[in-house]
Amino acid sequence: MKRLALIITAAILAFGMNAQAQETGQNKNYISTGMPILLIAPDATSSGMGDVGVASTPDLHSAHWNNAKFAFIEGNMGVGLTYTPWLRNLKVGDMNLFYLSGYYRINSRSTVAAGLTYFTLGDIDNTNEFGDVLQVIHPNEFAVDATYALKITDNLSLGASGRFIRSDLTNGAQVGTDGDHMSTHAANSLAADIGMYYQGSVDANQDIALGFHISNLGAKLSYEDDDNKKEFLPANLRIGGRYTNRIDDYNEISVLVDANKLLVPTRPYTRDGVNYPTRYAKDLTEYNNIGVVAGAMQSFADAPGGFREEMQEIQLSGGLEYWYAHTFAVRAGYFFEHENKGGRQYATFGVGLRYNVVKIDLSYLVPTTKLSTNPLAHTIRIGLAFEMLPEKK
Repeated sequence: MKRLALIITAAILAFGMNAQAQETGQNKNYISTGMPILLIAPDATSSGMGDVGVASTPDLHSAHWNNAKFAFIEGNMGVGLTYTPWLRNLKVGDMNLFYLSGYYRINSRSTVAAGLTYFTLGDIDNTNEFGDVLQVIHPNEFAVDATYALKITDNLSLGASGRFIRSDLTNGAQVGTDGDHMSTHAANSLAADIGMYYQGSVDANQDIALGFHISNLGAKLSYEDDDNKKEFLPANLRIGGRYTNRIDDYNEISVLVDANKLLVPTRPYTRDGVNYPTRYAKDLTEYNNIGVVAGAMQSFADAPGGFREEMQEIQLSGGLEYWYAHTFAVRAGYFFEHENKGGRQYATFGVGLRYNVVKIDLSYLVPTTKLSTNPLAHTIRIGLAFEMLPEKK
């Protein structure tokens, strides 16, 4: 089972833990959650712009970034699939992320949408202490969501989503040695998202947009029958904006900025024999008893390092998107997370091609942290979508 432990650890490192800290032996105070896959950019459009999306142009993937954007989407209906080979830089060949999304416009003010996020860790042999294969397990996680978005004015919309979440890392197998078993059953949860989106015009050629989105606010995940071992979902607050300039009939450029904050309380910890309690929990027992809503509220003022550490918990991303003749797009962006809170820092690049009802997107990630083996290096995403747009008048 060493391979399973290695793969899961590497996957978590790529999601948020600081791999550099592991190499240097430093103890970083990152925020831990269950099922961090829910935070990963699932599409090849926003991931090509530094993982920005709360106020980007409404598209098929809006449920992840800001569900309220669906009310302003141009198309009448659409469906898309994105494929992401995961952790290929670690020579792991069977970990993959899939994202299927679709929407249908009910009328000029309301839209419904649905999505499926599926993450597979491949096939792993479960062995005993002698190396005999007991069974082959297929660790996987998925989330299914449904969304309704409503335009309440000509410039403002609201969105709401419900999500079913399932994380199954062992398929019910007894994993590990006596006294050191890993999870023995799947963890299920329900969560909700709420969003707000504003879109307006400066003049005939310039648009601005603002977005606000809270995602994954729901019940804790439990892999064992122990209330003290439940994991918070990666509840997240995202705010940001977009500026778009239509230079002429053929050229259009957008500038986008996002800021993210996990709505999860910080764990108390011990470093070099010294205890560092948070404002609301002196130890893990008190931490595990914090409720989901209370934890979201406390997350703004509970870091042991005070205001300075709270500011370190904010992730920043920025991106650029250029369209030529509404047919060909070039994208670039940058994502920054403080080294004490995960240390993910990377540049991204992407392209898009739209022809009739078909749209193809590609993105590529380049880490900028100095790691001997960065699990995020060379991450690509490939997206294919079909969308019915209204006829131009």
